[in-house]
Amino acid sequence: MSIPDLQSQATPHPGRRQALLLVLGLIAAASLLFALVTGSVTLDWQALWRGEDTQQRLILELRLARALNAFTCGGLLALAGALLQVLLRNPLADPYILGVSGGASVGALLAILAGLGGVWMTGSAFAGAMLSIFLVFVLAHERRGSWTPTRLLLTGVVIAAGWGALISFILVTSPDTHLRGMLFWLMGDLSQSGASLSGVVVLAAGLLLSLPIARDLNVLVRGDLRASALGVPLQTLRLQIYGLSALLTATAVTFAGNVGFVGLIIPHFMRLLGAHDHRILLPACVLAGGSLVIIADTLARTLLAPQQLPVGIVTALIGVPVFLYLLHRNSAR
Repeated sequence: MSIPDLQSQATPHPGRRQALLLVLGLIAAASLLFALVTGSVTLDWQALWRGEDTQQRLILELRLARALNAFTCGGLLALAGALLQVLLRNPLADPYILGVSGGASVGALLAILAGLGGVWMTGSAFAGAMLSIFLVFVLAHERRGSWTPTRLLLTGVVIAAGWGALISFILVTSPDTHLRGMLFWLMGDLSQSGASLSGVVVLAAGLLLSLPIARDLNVLVRGDLRASALGVPLQTLRLQIYGLSALLTATAVTFAGNVGFVGLIIPHFMRLLGAHDHRILLPACVLAGGSLVIIADTLARTLLAPQQLPVGIVTALIGVPVFLYLLHRNSAR
């Protein structure tokens, strides 16, 4: 099922679209509460209301900070995935398809190998992601100074393959003492991310910048000819989509490593629920993606406590069967 096929379905009533966002907002709030009350340490609400420092620190500095980072990561990936699926007009497009995660992974692994952590690892991952964005953007340009979605996709796939080879080389030549941390980061790990509002700022800015171009996205998904006939500035719009999605992906990877599935499936999931209009689809993706990663991260740190699972494994285990069920039900209808 392609994006145009999904877009061609009937647009639901405006009240239904608003109800969808309201339900998703309630789910996001419920998932945040679930993350706060769930953990290996039983929460004593009476002690919390009495103002005991231990309980407050458990909530504010550990669980709440991690839950906010999880929501931010999920929202960034889902929003970037929705944008890239329109830009590349490929239903299999996800935030990692253009090699951004590969560059970030190489930067983070080199920092881990050097014994660095915290800000240094975060900075290295972000620098690697921005380098990958620059390489893809420059190499995808044609001589006329423009680029097509196909050329951009092919360049991104090749760059991603190159980063993948370099990641394998780093893993093979790294000492055993660093391998576990590296593998956890590659599969998605929120345990190393501290409290930060920078991701929230990027997510809010990305959503605010993408909503004004939502009408153009609705036209672009129908094809270049129709978009050009209706006066949509294709090259400018593509540049905006690429810049936004690349920045969103780079920020998400910097926070949590490679959390798979979210950016690929959540946009399709929202379309199956009726959110075809990008004015509704984009905020719906943010809420749904954030909720999914919060729930997945909470399960990742509690299912085998005190041992933690990579959050990327849990997101796939939760999302794949649910999406396949909804897709099957939609096809049956």
